[in-house]
Amino acid sequence: MVKDNYEHIQLHVSDGYLLIKRTFDIMASLIALIILIIPFVIVSICIIMDDFGSPIYSQIRVGKNGKRFRMYKFRSMVKNADAIKQKLIEQNEIEGAMFKMKEDPRVTRVGRFIRKHSIDELPQLWNVLCGHMSIVGPRPPLPEEVAKYTDYDKQRLLVEPGCTGLWQVTSRNDVDFAGMVDLDLEYIEKQSLKLDLWIMFKTVAIIFKPNGAY
Repeated sequence: MVKDNYEHIQLHVSDGYLLIKRTFDIMASLIALIILIIPFVIVSICIIMDDFGSPIYSQIRVGKNGKRFRMYKFRSMVKNADAIKQKLIEQNEIEGAMFKMKEDPRVTRVGRFIRKHSIDELPQLWNVLCGHMSIVGPRPPLPEEVAKYTDYDKQRLLVEPGCTGLWQVTSRNDVDFAGMVDLDLEYIEKQSLKLDLWIMFKTVAIIFKPNGAY
């Protein structure tokens, strides 16, 4: 749904908040990457045993102000997933500039588990450490998705994208693309240290008690 005559969202964040957020991102991502070395190795071995190929999948995504970067994830799909996607476009279950299928045939057995518990997103901690992403923020979109954005949708790109966000810990798969955009813009307008901490707490809880990710 295209929103006409909308008011541009207002950014009400201080330099202090941004400094604290970036400092936390660096420290948290670095510590987490060190702690998770062994789990990363275990997950990588499981992926290789389930579907021979690289355990890490990288993809070009769009970040703050339209800047592109290479995002990393644990591979949860078959090796030729991008090519197969073109044959599945008509089966997209979400209206708008995003592709989602609940029973996506490209997802592997290990992939279903790591996606359900959001484990596949953990390599993005490297993107956080490098400054491409933040721990909390809107989901980083694909270039082809951004090409379909309205001016309203493009406001999602006003901040650094995140590993987790308001959409992921609330409605997630219960809303369409327009609903996701509204939640992202709500976060951008209300962002604060308190909100970031609440989203991170909810994210940890979801890892152990999934909220319907697929």
